[in-house]
Amino acid sequence: MSQLPALPLTTFLRDRSRSMGLKLVVVSFLALLMSIPAFFVINIVQERANRARDVVEEISKHVGGQQTFLGPALAIPYTVPPPSRYSAGASGYYIVFPVQGDADVKLHAEQRRRSLFTVPVYQADLNFNAAFDLAGVPAAAPVGASLDWSRARIVIGVSNAHGALADGVLTINGKSFTFAPADDVSDSGAAQRLPLTWLGVNAKEIAQPNAVFHATAALRFSGAQRLAVLAYGKTSHLTVEGDWPSPGFDGTFLPVKRTVSPQSFNAEWMVPFIARGVRAEGTNVAVSNLDSASLGVSLIEVADPYQSINRSLKYLPLFVGLVFLSYFLFEVTAHRRVHPAQYMLVGLAQLIFYLLLLSMAERVGFDWSFLIGGGATVLLLAINAKWIFHSLIQGMRALVAFTLLYGFIYLLLRLEDNALLVGAVASFLAIAAVMYFTRKIDWYSSITSGEQQMSEQNAT
Repeated sequence: MSQLPALPLTTFLRDRSRSMGLKLVVVSFLALLMSIPAFFVINIVQERANRARDVVEEISKHVGGQQTFLGPALAIPYTVPPPSRYSAGASGYYIVFPVQGDADVKLHAEQRRRSLFTVPVYQADLNFNAAFDLAGVPAAAPVGASLDWSRARIVIGVSNAHGALADGVLTINGKSFTFAPADDVSDSGAAQRLPLTWLGVNAKEIAQPNAVFHATAALRFSGAQRLAVLAYGKTSHLTVEGDWPSPGFDGTFLPVKRTVSPQSFNAEWMVPFIARGVRAEGTNVAVSNLDSASLGVSLIEVADPYQSINRSLKYLPLFVGLVFLSYFLFEVTAHRRVHPAQYMLVGLAQLIFYLLLLSMAERVGFDWSFLIGGGATVLLLAINAKWIFHSLIQGMRALVAFTLLYGFIYLLLRLEDNALLVGAVASFLAIAAVMYFTRKIDWYSSITSGEQQMSEQNAT
């Protein structure tokens, strides 16, 4: 029996490396390997996002930051005598909220720019109306408490008083008073959850037992990004008008009416007493619960490039895998080998696409940067396919395939809620297409043998 000549080990490994099945495994491994450099891109995006956040905080600090306002309330000091000479007494503020609180806010917004970063800031004119009915007060005072009506004050609260653009004015029964800094009337728990600066006006001549009176407060403040008003009345009504095209309504309660146009917005809130969840009067502990009764509007920037780029990076393994898979199909159908180093160059081109996307998105926005960076990358990949396969047809096929692929990725980023469903279905269809186009391939054969078969057929 004749024995087959033994093949050298190097020849055996070379032939095995030319197997199309093994080549697909190598390509898949390279696709996963290219996810490692993506972490460096993610770090760069995070660094730029942190830089933008620092700029936002710096500019916001100068204009007052995110402002929260509490409309007029009555604060009356009280004391509780000690039950015995061996124990201490208690003291604090007894808070009475108006039976009806109506607030009107007119907000003028603009963008402040520093270098490449912009921050939405605003100037707000706030008018508060409060109807007080002190009949039955105090109904929830501690046992034995004595109220000092001579030191009663009408108080308002604001997150950052440094944002004041004019003195606040309180009007009662036709008389006007200017707000002045006041003692903290909230308890320690409220000060931690909802830190407010308190401004007050002495109301000893007006605030008397069983009195009924009406008070209005006019404020002008600056701020940045968000404005909120606490539901300061038993029943509260708030209207906000602004000239920002993309407001976000947040807080505990959403507006009952809203109108948003490309130039402005209007919103209206109604909060009944039973929905507010805070008693109409009580010790200063009552104020601590108002942090759960806020009505807010945020000035949202529609195009946040860092958020969009971070979302696109989540699809990077799928993105790179589909591009590599496309190149592998070109390799199989063209019967020409592509070196793993060339696959790595293709992967690096996709990573550089994200750097282009980041650098341009800070200047022209995400949509235009995706169009420019994506178009340049698709053109490069198509020309590269023409160079590798020495075929204009393969280059045109690559141009069409990668244009569709980049368009698909952009669609995923814009679908948001339906992105997972569309991405899963598209990935399934992509694998199904690969199975179909490779159904007749002998995965144990080499691409080189395929080239020889083609040359033999052409010779015959």
